[in-house]
Amino acid sequence: MAFSTISKSSSYFNSTIYTGNGTVDTALTTGTFQPDLTWFKNRGTTESHMWMDAVRGATNYIQSNSTAAQGTSADKISAFTSTGVTLGSGAETNENSQPLVCWAWKANGSGSSNSDGTTSSTVSANTTAGFSIVQHSGSGDATTIGHGLGVEPTVVLTKRTSATNSWFLQQAVIGGSWTSSNYLILNSTAAAASSSSIVNGVTSSTISFAGADDWVNASGSTYIHYVFAEKLGYSKFGTYTGNGVADGTFVYLGFKPAFMIIKRTDSTTNWVMYDNKRDPSNRVSKVLLPDNSASETSGSQYIDFLSNGFKLRNSGNNTNDGSVYFFMAFGQPIVSTNNNIATAF
Repeated sequence: MAFSTISKSSSYFNSTIYTGNGTVDTALTTGTFQPDLTWFKNRGTTESHMWMDAVRGATNYIQSNSTAAQGTSADKISAFTSTGVTLGSGAETNENSQPLVCWAWKANGSGSSNSDGTTSSTVSANTTAGFSIVQHSGSGDATTIGHGLGVEPTVVLTKRTSATNSWFLQQAVIGGSWTSSNYLILNSTAAAASSSSIVNGVTSSTISFAGADDWVNASGSTYIHYVFAEKLGYSKFGTYTGNGVADGTFVYLGFKPAFMIIKRTDSTTNWVMYDNKRDPSNRVSKVLLPDNSASETSGSQYIDFLSNGFKLRNSGNNTNDGSVYFFMAFGQPIVSTNNNIATAF
């Protein structure tokens, strides 16, 4: 039995599906909160994934399927609002008559200066949901930056925004520790690789960089970091081993998933993502690829979203062929009828 620390997950994360109209200044409601990180994808056509956040500003975008530096344009979104965003007319976020999706997370607004590390950072932290957005200017040497969560993070996703570079994802679940764990590249199909000379540790207040690696800390470059810590009944980041058959592996989460990302760690395969708005009932099969601009497909690598986890329902390289897979999951805890925090079994 797992207790939930969050009674209503939709106060911190939400998925929204909608149809574009191609009109500037269209209001889109993405939830009941002001989003601080938004991730958009045009489901119907080949368009890049668009990431905008409150720390960098609504009109500044980066693309998870690209190494490109940050771009600036109000035709993606022009503003964050109290319950969503103001859309531009760009095809990535508002192409006329096309189906689109937005995933939104709540941090803590545009952020404030943080001096917990040896290098200062700007931090927008939501300690309840275990999520912070951190921006810093690279020092070019061994340094630490504050992340604001008050607990050790499980996943740190970094993008150099001032120049071309890959999306670097470091975590403590593949390999067992920050100093020996394997990293993944979000914009790439590559297998996990190992290094202790990039991110070499975290504490409850800081992230430690080993030196001047271009991915995380080149001198004078600007970086954005999306930092996640697990919260019981709301989020879980880990690994599982597939069994390669249709009656696939069950993975316990302690909640029913609302959104998932999966990556095979030992081979060249695409990242895959699922959610319960595009696929509201089992079998969940509608797939988007964070590392690829391709439109949505309904594949054969099915997943069931269950009350306490997920179960693989077919074999396949991307989710279930006997290998080890990394996953990130966000969900909705079981909430009692009087809206009190409940337990998940």
